[in-house]
Amino acid sequence: MSDQRTAVEPDAHDDAAWPALTTEPRDWTSHLDDGRLSIWERQRISRPYKASVLPLIASRTPRISSTVQVLVNDATSDVARFDSEVATMPVPMPAVLLRTESASSSQIEHLTTDARNLAMASLGVGAKQNAELVAANVRAMNEALAIGDHVTPDTILAVHRALLAASDPEVAGQWRDEQAWVGASAISPHGADFIPPHHERVQTAILDMVGFAARDDIPALTHAALVHAQFETIHPFVDGNGRTGRVLLHQVLRRRAVTRHATVPVSAGLVRDPERYFRALTSYREGDADVIVEQVAYAAVAAIINGRQLANDVMALRAGWQDQIKARSDSAAWRLADDLFAQPVVNAEYVAATLAISDRGARNAIEVLEKAGVLHPSTSARRHKVWQAPHVLTAMDAFAARAGRRA
Repeated sequence: MSDQRTAVEPDAHDDAAWPALTTEPRDWTSHLDDGRLSIWERQRISRPYKASVLPLIASRTPRISSTVQVLVNDATSDVARFDSEVATMPVPMPAVLLRTESASSSQIEHLTTDARNLAMASLGVGAKQNAELVAANVRAMNEALAIGDHVTPDTILAVHRALLAASDPEVAGQWRDEQAWVGASAISPHGADFIPPHHERVQTAILDMVGFAARDDIPALTHAALVHAQFETIHPFVDGNGRTGRVLLHQVLRRRAVTRHATVPVSAGLVRDPERYFRALTSYREGDADVIVEQVAYAAVAAIINGRQLANDVMALRAGWQDQIKARSDSAAWRLADDLFAQPVVNAEYVAATLAISDRGARNAIEVLEKAGVLHPSTSARRHKVWQAPHVLTAMDAFAARAGRRA
């Protein structure tokens, strides 16, 4: 079918309810050899499937229950307070939290790695595939910080490009030009758990979502949760929708000035129970906005509790180094020590570039920390030698382990 109608306008007399999706029939053309399909499968995919049609939300105001609104208010205050706390820490805690958010967001998509492998991938040495993909998520988060806090089609494409440029360059930064679906058979969308809008509707739906994201009259955490849920419902990319959509959540929080310094690892709260998170997205698509807002608020609170524990662990570790590191407080060795919380696996090239010092100076700083027991050699090769900060890695892995525990 070639139906290219715009998304359904909201019912002006039904502002109390968040609009549910409708569907439209779409013809399916299979590119598989008929000989590979059973008679039943050929008959099934010869019928039209039902693709989602998204109502316009740019001008619609959500009505959140009083119970959820209390939770949103408390969570928003907690997020803002935590953001201010980490800004005063002597270590690069925002970079630490950004990495934990990227790892947790990837874990929701079943992309898991430990802190050491992620640090190796970020350094560009000896990385495993999953670690490379998680490191790409870190790059996407950094790209979002660099391009600003406004959600626009261009910023969305830039984040997606940073996410998939290395692993899938043909689709990176490109709106999908085919029907996507979630669950059921890979042969066709018939009977899928969720069928997003037809690709002809994607850019119209994105523009509508961008209009909604630009508003300032909706409580910020509610706003961020609904922008995220709408993006996931549009599902505008062939791959990487979940990770990109959770980046947008943070862009809204920054634009609304809830966060100014750090990326609060909301995904570390969502990863405690991914199925509940996915059910909340389903409820959103059925016209219940409360559930996804509630889940994001709970996730933010859980992430802050975990984040504060990580911050305490980091500061305790740094305090212990005071007696171990025999160097001036303004030395390259101490500058490197603090940077280890952001990048706990290093080589001489990284240290020289990051601290803007010579190769000899970098190796001297590493030697000081190695003698102090802060850094341990990770490889024995002299030419491509790598050092790791094992206690920092342990603290990062402990954060991930706590995040993965269900409440």
